[in-house]
Amino acid sequence: MKKRHWISTPWFIIFTVAMLLMAVLTVNYSLPLFYIELGITIASAAVVIVLSLRFRSYIKRSVRSTAERINGFNGEYLEKFKYPVAVTGPEGDIIWCNARFRKAIAGGRSPEGDLLNPYIPGYSLEDIIDGDGVDIAVDGREFTAYCVSAGECAVSHFIENTYYKATVREYHASLPCVALITFDNAEDFYADSDESFTNVTINVEANLQRWANEYKALYKKISNNRFMIIFRESDIDKMISLKFPILKDIRSIGSNRHVATISVGLCRGCKSVRESELNARRALEMALGRGGDQVAIIKDNNYEFFGGTAAATEKVSKVRMRVIANAISRAVNDADKVLIMGHRFSDLDCVGAAIGMQCVMEKSFRKYSKVVVEEETSMARQLIDYARERLEGDIFISPEEALHGATSKSLLIIVDTHLAGSLESAELYEKVKRVVVIDHHRKAVNYIANALVFCHEPSASSACEMCSEIISYLDDKPLGYVQADALLAGIMLDTKNFVLKTGVRTFEAAAYLRRKGANTLTVKEMFSGSIDTYREKVDIVVRSTTYRGCAISDSDRLTDDIRLAAAQAADEMLTLSGIVASFVIFGDSKKLNISARSYGRVNVQLIMEKLGGGGHQTMAATQLYGKTVAEAHELLRAAIDEVLDYNENE
Repeated sequence: MKKRHWISTPWFIIFTVAMLLMAVLTVNYSLPLFYIELGITIASAAVVIVLSLRFRSYIKRSVRSTAERINGFNGEYLEKFKYPVAVTGPEGDIIWCNARFRKAIAGGRSPEGDLLNPYIPGYSLEDIIDGDGVDIAVDGREFTAYCVSAGECAVSHFIENTYYKATVREYHASLPCVALITFDNAEDFYADSDESFTNVTINVEANLQRWANEYKALYKKISNNRFMIIFRESDIDKMISLKFPILKDIRSIGSNRHVATISVGLCRGCKSVRESELNARRALEMALGRGGDQVAIIKDNNYEFFGGTAAATEKVSKVRMRVIANAISRAVNDADKVLIMGHRFSDLDCVGAAIGMQCVMEKSFRKYSKVVVEEETSMARQLIDYARERLEGDIFISPEEALHGATSKSLLIIVDTHLAGSLESAELYEKVKRVVVIDHHRKAVNYIANALVFCHEPSASSACEMCSEIISYLDDKPLGYVQADALLAGIMLDTKNFVLKTGVRTFEAAAYLRRKGANTLTVKEMFSGSIDTYREKVDIVVRSTTYRGCAISDSDRLTDDIRLAAAQAADEMLTLSGIVASFVIFGDSKKLNISARSYGRVNVQLIMEKLGGGGHQTMAATQLYGKTVAEAHELLRAAIDEVLDYNENE
């Protein structure tokens, strides 16, 4: 007996009663019509009786069959179960249920003939049969539904666990979440005056204490500029929904030209305070590595970031660079070879930093040292040719040659990147176990974590600036005018001729290189391009459109200089009135590249991270696979909306 039979039976009954009334009314008018209607009535009644008998037989047979398969229980025993039970037929229709099912699951009505699926929302009978059970909610009560097959039928058990689940939720909501906070730029205010430093520090602490009191959290000052707050897990969801207004509150504190910022490392999901505190340290390190002024949340080794709109604060003290230089010196002394490598499609900053470091490794430490670069794809070929013409011996080798000659004691110095996925040769990195990283880009989640020395300074203008400082502490006697030109070229590239991210240490590095023989006119010639590259750049700029103050353009050309032309076009579009950021899309159907630039008012790193890329606040990029240019435009606009809307709501 199928479900449709049970549904059709009431209609047959109504039809039978109606025909009987009609027959009674027509007996005095027409006997033939009376007999016809009476016959139809009898036939309809017979159908009702047959269907009812068959349905009852079907139920008894199914329940009997089911009972025989569950340890010989009978129907009366099933009725005595202390939790809701329902028996379904071959087509998933309910053929029997106990009183508890009617009351708790069916809302007090008889559900026989209904499909079971509506009573397990979000699932079907096929999903749960002979499975591990699924969680459902009915009228504020929570159940776990189990379904056991019994021949053609199935028995569904609904175990109520409302109290248990509420207890579990309460437990998770009360887990400790440690937040470690650091006052990013306290040194800036201390340099102004003692009074300014004191007032700003008091205001910062007052805001942090108010933040802790708002959630009834434990507040503790660890050191002068470091704090710890222990929240409840349930508090974090509210903070996320509000986008952490504490960042904006702290940025409202300022003195002279400086604005206070904090970095927060917050851990979720740990069962103990100790474990949460250790992970909060990792999150804080990540927040600081990305430039500060943000909250980094770590949960199950996955990160989530909020904020990061302010520029990284320049560190005036060079003590850290001196310590790093000493650590690099020890690592080089233990190596038999030193290989210096940067990122794919290397630029002037990447190659310039490598040339400077190679000179010191070879002549000061007297180690075999080479710059690993793929010349065919490099965007610094003019610098490579310049160095090759003026230096004794060829300092450049291909990744294949480096891989062949590397040994277990070789040292790999990685410059201008800290991501394994963007290296010139991932195979060389995998083979060489001893690694030193020197980079200025904001820290990404998948950074190189096994480095002997991880020199990461997001406030630096360029890798060349960092390498210039390191070389000055190592031994700069062998540094000649060629290396000085190379390092200065990298600084000028990343600062857009000393316009962007230019601090005191940037000019100090430039002055240091000038004393070493760097010539600005020679460096300027390295930025010159061919007439074809210039035409491509102009074509990209002319085709640009504006969206929310951002210039967006694309190119379908696949020339050798398209990367250089795209980067130059992105820089050029920033000079247009009203443009705060620029984006250039280029590539083919297999892989599209997006080059992003800004003057700092918009953090293009955050926009590119939405699309799987990264970079710096003023210079970033990403790659999209299997997307059309139109789809790339749509994805880019969505990422721009998300970041700009967040900034406006802060």
